[in-house]
Amino acid sequence: MNKGVHLVGRSIQMSAFYFHRDTEGRIKIMAASINRNYENLKENYLFAEISKRVKAYETAHPEADIIRMGIGDVTRPLPPAVVKALEEASEEMGNASTFRGYGPEQGYEFLREAIRSYYRRFGVERSLEEIFISDGAKSDLGNILDIFGLDNTVLVTDPVYPVYVDTNIMAGRNIIYAKASEENQFLPMPEPGLEADLIYLCSPNNPTGAVYNREQLKEWVDFANKNGSVILFDSAYECFVTGEIPHSIFEIEGAESCAIEFCSFSKKAGFTGTRCGYTVVPMALVREGISLNHLWLRRQTTKFNGVPYIVQRAAASVFTEEGEKQIRENLDYYRENARIITDTLDNMKIWYTGGSHSPYIWLKCPDGMDSWTFFDEMLCRANIVGTPGEGFGEGGKYYFRLTAFSTREATREAMERFRNIFGKD
Repeated sequence: MNKGVHLVGRSIQMSAFYFHRDTEGRIKIMAASINRNYENLKENYLFAEISKRVKAYETAHPEADIIRMGIGDVTRPLPPAVVKALEEASEEMGNASTFRGYGPEQGYEFLREAIRSYYRRFGVERSLEEIFISDGAKSDLGNILDIFGLDNTVLVTDPVYPVYVDTNIMAGRNIIYAKASEENQFLPMPEPGLEADLIYLCSPNNPTGAVYNREQLKEWVDFANKNGSVILFDSAYECFVTGEIPHSIFEIEGAESCAIEFCSFSKKAGFTGTRCGYTVVPMALVREGISLNHLWLRRQTTKFNGVPYIVQRAAASVFTEEGEKQIRENLDYYRENARIITDTLDNMKIWYTGGSHSPYIWLKCPDGMDSWTFFDEMLCRANIVGTPGEGFGEGGKYYFRLTAFSTREATREAMERFRNIFGKD
């Protein structure tokens, strides 16, 4: 017997045990097995450790005015157009004539059409069948692995958004790392001899704020097409880019045959607590003669019942004239916060990436401090909470992440404290 699946005789499941009679009539009791890959996960200590240190400091110094600039959560409320759409959709759900039950697993057509029109602004044409509505990019970045074999080698950058690593460890896949560093502006590129089946790219990047240009993305796309790799492209922060920086990997020629794109309304429209995103799987993306679009559709129709109607109506309002105007105001608010932070770092001659096309600023810790030492210095001397870069991988050991998602007043005050304490005479 193999874990109660391939039975020679007869088995009956009772509670957590399998009772199996073998060919000689003997009864054996087998306990349900677990996924041992979970034992290979590192403890998710980063934000727990941050919380522990902050709580200890607050207990010792209850008078401290602590400014939090670490977690990547928004502070601006939902735009009025979104709130209005939520209210109107809720009224519909309370009326028998407009009530809706189960919706399409792929998402309502009105929202997918709005996303399709959004892509057209960047010169990208995608069909409705290629767009899938989800409850957020993070969920889909993990769930997409259901359609790939366990024998795939996975490439991630270091530092890295933890979900890319942990979900593949859970599945038992082999993971390799592309080194991101000051020397390559935290934008690693394909190197000779590199072999990877699945490639995670995030641009603008979390945690570093670094962003790939067209030429750099083209190099990754050409590499993937040449080697049969699939790029899993996280564009959750595309709303922050301006100018010639690509919003979508599908702006790059050849991407439709090698890439899947994940995006979110969390930062674009403040949906961190409302939960909605979308994933684009092109029809042209085929591996081993099978359409990955069809595999993803099959997976979703099996495991997912769709995003609530009222949330999808709210998401669609993001693309209305009124909604876009209000969202631009919120994004400009965060951009100005980022400018305040980067101006301070420029004046202090501290190295950093991000801020220009991203809400994240990834700075080099002053005086050669490692990131946890700098965290303690920031907390105890400036009463500012950021995120130690080491929590995102070994490549972040001497770097630190600040976010632009705080209030304007808190951002200005934090930078004033920062300048006063860490500035050079």
